[in-house]
Amino acid sequence: MNETETENMQDNNRNEEWQPKIIAFLCNWCSYAGADLAGVSRIQYPPSIRIVRVPCSGRVNPYFIIKSLIDGWDGVLISGCHPGDCHYISGNLVARRRFAILHDLLNFFGIDPGRVNFMWASAAEGERFANLIKKATNIVRKIGPNKKFKKKW
Repeated sequence: MNETETENMQDNNRNEEWQPKIIAFLCNWCSYAGADLAGVSRIQYPPSIRIVRVPCSGRVNPYFIIKSLIDGWDGVLISGCHPGDCHYISGNLVARRRFAILHDLLNFFGIDPGRVNFMWASAAEGERFANLIKKATNIVRKIGPNKKFKKKW
């Protein structure tokens, strides 16, 4: 076997093992508590997700999302309270409006909007939270690694 064949086999193995790196901005009152419940209940979900707790999904600035993609995260997940259940009354509605605008902006810049997911989960929905994480991971896995902002030296 020559060097090229060995490198091709290594690349194929890397692609099979590749797990998307996803950063998740979770509402402190609902989604983060749902993630905590999933952990306490030992419900399995992909380990490649990193959670950032925010006071409310409405406090997630679109800059955080864009900056996460620029910094090399393969996907971004924003999760908050169900509509009408926000601890801060209308924070999740603000987040939903921002997400709709950001979705169009991502298309404009040529970034697959599937890299950014917005979902609802309450504190009592640990299993639902785990399923949402799996769903977001599968969506980003189908899109592939984030190479849009890869630095070329």
